[in-house]
Amino acid sequence: MEKFGKSQPIRRVEDVRFLTGNGRYVDDITPDGALHAFVFRSPNAHGVITELDISEAAEAEGVRLAFTCADLEAAGVDIAIPSATVKNRDGTDGAAPLRPMLAKGRVRFVGEPVAMIVADTFEQARDAAELIMFDVDELPAKISIERGGEMLHAEAKDNCAFDWGMGDEDATDAAFKEAAKTVSLEVTDNRIIVNSIEPRGCYAEWDGTRLHVANNGQGVWGHKANLVKAFGLEEANVRVTNPDTGGAFGMKSMAYPEYFLISHAARVLDMPVRWMSERTEAMLSDNGGRDLVSVAELAFDENNKITAYRVHSKCNLGAYNSQFAQHIQTTLFSRVLPGVYDIQKTWLQVEGYYTNTVQVDAYRGAGRPEAIYVLERVMDRAARELGIDPWELRRINFIKPEQFPYAASTGETYDVGEFNKVLTRVEVEADAAGFTARRVADEAKGLLRGQGICYYIESILGDPSEGAKVNFLENGTAEILVGTQSGGQGHETVYAKFLSDQTGIPMDAIYVIQGDSDLIAQGGGTGGSRSVTTQNNATLATVSKIKEEFTAFLADEMGVPATEISFDDERFRAEGSNLTPTMLEVAEMAREKGRDDLLSHHERATLDGRSFPNGAHVCEVVIDPETGISTVDRYTVVDDFGNLINPLLAEGQVHGGVIQGLGQALHEQVVYDEDGQLLTASFMDYAMPRALDVPNISFTSEPVPSTANVMGMKGCGEAGTVGALAAVSNAVQDALWEKGVRQADMPFTPHKVWELLQGGSIAG
Repeated sequence: MEKFGKSQPIRRVEDVRFLTGNGRYVDDITPDGALHAFVFRSPNAHGVITELDISEAAEAEGVRLAFTCADLEAAGVDIAIPSATVKNRDGTDGAAPLRPMLAKGRVRFVGEPVAMIVADTFEQARDAAELIMFDVDELPAKISIERGGEMLHAEAKDNCAFDWGMGDEDATDAAFKEAAKTVSLEVTDNRIIVNSIEPRGCYAEWDGTRLHVANNGQGVWGHKANLVKAFGLEEANVRVTNPDTGGAFGMKSMAYPEYFLISHAARVLDMPVRWMSERTEAMLSDNGGRDLVSVAELAFDENNKITAYRVHSKCNLGAYNSQFAQHIQTTLFSRVLPGVYDIQKTWLQVEGYYTNTVQVDAYRGAGRPEAIYVLERVMDRAARELGIDPWELRRINFIKPEQFPYAASTGETYDVGEFNKVLTRVEVEADAAGFTARRVADEAKGLLRGQGICYYIESILGDPSEGAKVNFLENGTAEILVGTQSGGQGHETVYAKFLSDQTGIPMDAIYVIQGDSDLIAQGGGTGGSRSVTTQNNATLATVSKIKEEFTAFLADEMGVPATEISFDDERFRAEGSNLTPTMLEVAEMAREKGRDDLLSHHERATLDGRSFPNGAHVCEVVIDPETGISTVDRYTVVDDFGNLINPLLAEGQVHGGVIQGLGQALHEQVVYDEDGQLLTASFMDYAMPRALDVPNISFTSEPVPSTANVMGMKGCGEAGTVGALAAVSNAVQDALWEKGVRQADMPFTPHKVWELLQGGSIAG
């Protein structure tokens, strides 16, 4: 991709400061003298509050402020945390119950914020919270993802938040009636805790007129809009900053109570206030991921061609609507259906339910991993029931290259794709031909080996528009201000290198500025694999403007018409002129001439359409039937990310995503008891993937450049996770199949696998 970048595997420049302790994480940069906040959380899953007395806590040593929801309302705060709803199948709106910043009248999950204590030290705030008199009349906890149970919200009959559908139900049903063969499979997508290495945190400052909130999120503008609404402030009087973020994965993109609570405290006390989550607190209060059960069905003709696809999913929203949850589980779930297969008759129905658990929202992939997991699991089952090779079944049903641009039944338009090319490449890279020999060798040792395939597709999400501002500084350097937010993906390296490739400015002379609503008026933040594609598209627009304005300026300096001046990615040149200035040299010439208007350039750009990263994952798992331990022995990925700017960073993103997928598939499982108590609230009880669990992950790029943007990029941030869930699951199912196990669902813990082999889920 020489025209739009050098595609070089450059190491991340930001790692130096991260590894030497110079990162700027929110808890490291709080203002001097900031007070400490502690959130008192409900120990009960469900109940009517009968007593809430904070008076003794308010008088405790070091305490500056204690408040409840009633105090927020008395201060005129709009206590409703924002959320979005979808349309039900009957045209009505999904349920939209109040989600208060602090519990109002009733508590609905263990960990729900009830009060905040602000003190000179964290220990004083925590100790004071022990003095709060709190009691509830307990109500039965609803944990199951189904209709009925004790009502959580009057707005949601039978605790059903929405009943949403997409597709042509009648045509799909007719296709199933006419099918030569149908296949059905129920699959469970287990709930996980995100567990970013840096928990959520924030601080707030108030100068009497202006509010400043710093948090470790995924962009500042949504949070700014939320604060403006909550406190009735002018937009100009709210500033949100986002310093370094230690992992986000979608979980940090939305509104949380603490951002509003510390803002209120700072305004009341006229002092800075800080809050940082502890790990168990995070497990109780961070939005979770996944947690749905789906029945997927495929209809086939006599030639094993899919004629229709039908899915009915039930998802857990938790106790309230989180900011994006209803859309994550519906419209984003549908965006990648019917995957890479040529299926024109589809029907997707999703029901969302409230339960007495913490909210569920976006987690790495935001609806796409859930959708692909369901589809690829039923594809694997279909291959078994039809008696066809799973590789061949996919090839029969792939959308063919000549069918692009392809109008999917769910309304998306895929621009390009060569799926069989990618599948053929992964077949070679994974040494699929040698699998049988490896299986036979393991059988001789008393082990079970299985192979799993997943062919995924995803789409970049979020605002297709983004802005980029380039400032030329007096010290002979430049800065680029971006509208996205790095959570550890390497944005500083990617953006500086891309701007360097377009302008000739040395990479080490470029500073990347992110996460400040004062400096950057508008931005879409990070999520849905949008960052590199949208941000670099904006950078191209800004560079084009710089070239145009610098060329006009140089026409006088060089004594030639502007039309005769060219830029060769390093210098401006023109026949008949000895001047060959670089971008930085032109900026200095403009500064000397008093042309400050040429020292700052800002443009916004909008992508013509979404791009669709896709790829194939092949996993081989070895199971010890005596212990139930499943070991991922081989893992191979071939991805079509379009043109890559930095292959090294892309491979790192894939590795991280695959490992997150392995974690969910093999270890991670959120468990609530019947009373709504979280039983997996520490790393003693919640298993995370470890280095020993991870094999060598082979990554190969097989690019088919996108036509939806001039760079030919497709995005890659979530691809590893999207493909890993089904690849690992299909491999485990393959290993267990010959032992009679017909239903195996994540997580494949040793205990679960051992029980399955003892007859816990046998055909018949």
